[in-house]
Formats: sequence, structure tokens, C-alpha cells
Amino acid sequence: MDPRPPRTRPITATERSGVVAPGNLERYAARWITPAPGLEAVVDQYWSVRWALPAGERISQRILTLPAITLSIEAGDVPARLVVTGVHRGAWRRDIQGAGHVFALRLRPAGLAVVSDLAPGDVADATLPVSRELDARLHDLLDAVAEQPDDASRARVADTRLAALLRSRPVRRGGLLANAAIDELTASVHPRTGPALAARLGCSERTLQRALHDTLGEGPKWVARWVRLQEATRLLSRQPAPPLAEVAHALGYADQAHLTNDFRDAVDLTPGAYLTSLRRLG
Repeated sequence: MDPRPPRTRPITATERSGVVAPGNLERYAARWITPAPGLEAVVDQYWSVRWALPAGERISQRILTLPAITLSIEAGDVPARLVVTGVHRGAWRRDIQGAGHVFALRLRPAGLAVVSDLAPGDVADATLPVSRELDARLHDLLDAVAEQPDDASRARVADTRLAALLRSRPVRRGGLLANAAIDELTASVHPRTGPALAARLGCSERTLQRALHDTLGEGPKWVARWVRLQEATRLLSRQPAPPLAEVAHALGYADQAHLTNDFRDAVDLTPGAYLTSLRRLG
């Protein structure tokens, strides 16, 4: 195990974190932790948050996650010790109260098949406690990481365990294609699906759709839409927020109404109501 501490940095409100009220990130002491080299096909990032709220305070945190499956080790005022969170097809909520700590592994599309025997559909729109009965392979990974006393040690053990799992179950070709598709779709907020995306990746549309459905449970069009919505929340949370028509144009929406409808469907708030909620938090 590499004795050097892993590289960490704060998660800022200016990036796509998935937190719909990004001003809370500083309050949670949210940090990215970089996995070891060689694990890029399996894990995107580790991350960590800590909170200690005054007695009686409760934050209902909206989350609009990147299309990814996340594994977490949790302590304190939390629902479970070991957790798997699947791809959610809408903004979802988590109630934050008391004190707690989460160390998480955000998987690449190919990662779930390496670390688990679960399928994306088994965890879609869900946050589930991980037991040996649910998935022994996944439980043993998270349990080993959870035994460590701090984030740095957890990151090193996660590195070691993931490398071993990768040797025993190498990434499949479809998983690598899904990884490449996510890279393409997150590099630009404009939708670039269909034949052009498949051609850039050197495959047929059908093969690409199958790769993403097999690893994330969703296809290219949905992934592109979700990345664009994440970017909308990032832009709207700027101080001062840009005009809504400007945001719609920058993200390739047909007009402001199209952005408003898409945002409301996903976040359950209009962009105007979202901006009001941010001002209230501030």
C-alpha cells in the first residue's frame, strides 16, 4: 500500500457536484480525494463530507447526481453504515441532521460489474444498505474500507482492494465503451448523441445504447440531458446568476421555456423558484 497521503481538494460551488444547493458544500467540508493511478476504468473519484448541525436543525438536501453509481461508508446520524446509491432519474433528497461523516467511491460506468454482482436496475432510483446477503463481493470491499480510521487510510485501502478486484474481474469491453461515452458527454453540455457520437466512439448506435444501458441503466440521450441539467444548476448558482435566457442559449436549449420545463421536470422547481431558494440559503 502506498504510504503517501492521497491528494485531496475542496469540492467547490463552481463545479458539477450534484448538490443542488452548492453553498452547503463548504458547510459539509466536502472534499474530492484522488484514487491511485491505474484505477481510472473503475472509479472516478473518492469524496468525503462531514457535518455537525445544531440540535433541531435539519437540511433537506436536493441532489442531482452525475449518471454514476456511488458506494459509501457512513457514520453518525445516517441511515446505514454501508450504502450503494444507484442512478436516479430525478433529483432526490437526503435529510441531513445531527453529526455525521461519509466517505464515498463514485464509480465509473464499468465499475459496478468489477466490484459487485448487482445490475444497474437492482439499485436504480434507490439508496440501499449493503449486506452480505445483498452482495458479498461489494460488502467485503466496503467493510474493509470502513475499518480504517480516517479518509487517507480509507482511500489507500480502497485503492488496494479495487486493484485486486480489477485483477480478478477485468473490465469488459462494453464497460470501456460506456466509460468513453460518459467522457464524451460530460466534456460538453450540448447534446451530441445519435450517429455522430457512435461514430466518434467507433461503434454502432445500438452497441453504444446497449453499453450504457448495461452499465448505468440509461441511454446516451438521457445521460446527455442529465449532464446538461447539472450544468444548468451550476450556472444558475453563480453570484450573480446570469439571465435565464442566457443560460438556455449557452446550454443549447431551443428557448427559455424549454429550459424551464426540463429543469422543473428534473428538480421539481422552476429555475425562478430555485434561485429564490438559493437566496434564502444565502
